[in-house]
This record gives sequence, structure tokens and C-alpha cells, in this order.
Amino acid sequence: MNNFREVEVVVIGAGQAGLSSAYHLRRTGFEPERDFVVLDHSPAPGGAWQFRWPSLTYGKVHGMHALPGMELTDADPQRPSSEVISEYFTSYERTFDLRVRRPVDVRAVREGDDGRLLVETSDGTWSTRALVNATGTWNRPFWPRYPGQETFRGRQLHTAQYPGPEAFAGLRVVVVGGGASGTQHLMELAPYAAATTWVTRREPVFREGPFSEDVGREAVALVEERVRQGLPPKSVVSVTGLPLNDAVRQAITDGVLDRQPMFDRITPEGVEWKDGRHLEADVILWATGFRAAIDHLAPLKLREPGGGIRVEGTRAVADPRVHLVGYGPSASTIGANRAGRAAVRDIRRLLTTEPVAA
Repeated sequence: MNNFREVEVVVIGAGQAGLSSAYHLRRTGFEPERDFVVLDHSPAPGGAWQFRWPSLTYGKVHGMHALPGMELTDADPQRPSSEVISEYFTSYERTFDLRVRRPVDVRAVREGDDGRLLVETSDGTWSTRALVNATGTWNRPFWPRYPGQETFRGRQLHTAQYPGPEAFAGLRVVVVGGGASGTQHLMELAPYAAATTWVTRREPVFREGPFSEDVGREAVALVEERVRQGLPPKSVVSVTGLPLNDAVRQAITDGVLDRQPMFDRITPEGVEWKDGRHLEADVILWATGFRAAIDHLAPLKLREPGGGIRVEGTRAVADPRVHLVGYGPSASTIGANRAGRAAVRDIRRLLTTEPVAA
């Protein structure tokens, strides 16, 4: 006897992308638990937001877009974003009866019989005709490797482990990374730390003026072209630059955002450059981003020689049963909403003889 359960669609992940996909599945006639199932690795609703540091208040969040069908209203900008968005996602799942299963770890997706896919999990195996992969990046923090890294006597941590600025009081902190997280960490740490140093591989680019729709479209198009070519996606921020607001301008004036070139090696006491300059440090904070959490898809052999999965819209070119939502150009919150709808539209076409608009 087969020891797996059959559904039409499995959604992996219940962040913005997964919930958007589940909403559109439900709205177009798919029944939760009967026709589709949502599997989530996290212990509670909230996607990656539930793990964000307490000092990242809702008012500091850039571009959080409401999920389809339900606005996020009257949120206190002073409350931690982890609380605000977790409560919103909890209400969303309940309102639309999405019946998310958690915590469930997806270990592998393999080829099954009769054109179906087998999704192997900590809660058994599911057999499905289509898959929405909405696993995001939070579970794959990127740690660069540098000579001497293992000898450092201080503390090394990644943005994914950042506890808030108070934990660094009186310490000398090196922040690595030229993205939004790096600059946010530096501005938060400055009043607490004994000293902060900012190092990046490339000169940071600050963006003047408002983030218009045209700028956004151009940025998304650049990321989209990478995934069309089968290259690992870059973040949208990497092609838009950092917003230059009043707080950032002040931090530049105060010397908090005084960028130094990337060090060449790590020593037991700190970091050093090829020219012999040495900096003592107590902490190295790696604000070096994340990679797509897609290792469970490896048995399907979707990766291209360039290292990424080639995607048209949300569909994996190598396997039309697999849709990647929240991957590459749809990694923003509004992008995830649109991609969830597009994925469901394509899946309905795949599963039915006549196209049905989502």
C-alpha cells in the first residue's frame, strides 16, 4: 500500500508568497486539505517576520504590502514588526480557513508515479500534481568565508541571529555588508557600541529621490532577467541602491556610515587588510544576506549550470509542475502577491483541460 496522501497542489511555506498562493487556490475552488495543503516549517504564523529582532518596529519596515483580500490596518508603528505581522498572518489564515500545517519540515521533492511529485516531510509524504515552492530565504543565511575566520576569539553572528542593539553595549563591532540590514544595524548599534566599523566588498550606492513605480519595474526586470538565464537571483535592493533619507544622511554626517573596504583576513583579535592595517573587534556581524532555500528541490534537478533555477513567470522551465513564488523578481511583498495569483492561474491550466482565469 502507498503510505502517502494525495492532493492536487502542495504549497511549501506560509509567508507572504505561500499565503497569497493559498488564498488564490481557495478563491478559485480548491478546498484546503482535500485539494491542496500548505506546509510550513515555522512554529507559528508570521513567516520570517516572526524571527525579526524586537527593535525592528513596524514603522521601520519598508514596503510591507497587505495580503490579497485583507488589509493590514491601524498597526502601531512603534510595535515590533514581528508582533504586528505575526498577528496579521494569524488572522489571515483563520479568516480564509487556510489550515496551515506546522511545524512541518520538507526534506525532499522527488518524481513519483503517474506524473505526480512526492513531497517527503517530517509529517509523512504527500503525492501532488503541482507544487508551489514559497520557502523564501530566511533559513539560508549566507556566511562568506575569509582566512582566519575560525581563529576569531570574539563573537560572530548573522543578521538572522541579530538580537537587537542592547546586546552590543560597550563592544567594538564590525558590520559586514552593504545592504539595508547592514545600514540599519549600524544606525541602531552606534548609540550602544564602544565603536562600529562598516566594511563592504563594493562601494555602497545611495539612491536619491522617491522610489517610483518606474524605478521599481526596472529593478524587477533586472532580477527577472537573471532567473530567465538560470542564474541565482539577486535581491531587488542590490539593483536599486540604498534609500537616502534624513536618518541615513545624519548617519553619514556623524561618521556612522563611513564605509571601509572589505578586510582580507580575520585574526584572533579582529580583522586586517593587505596593507597591514589591523582593527581590534569584539563582534563581527555578518549582514551579508540570504540565499534561496531550495535544497529540497535538488532531486528534481532543476538547477541550471549557472547555479539557479530558470524561471518563466513563476514556472520552473525544466518542470511545469513546479512554481517558485517569492523567488527572484517576486521576492518583494507586492511581488509575492502577484506571483501567487499568476502561479495559481498556470496551475489551473495545467490541471484542467480548459484554462480558468484566476
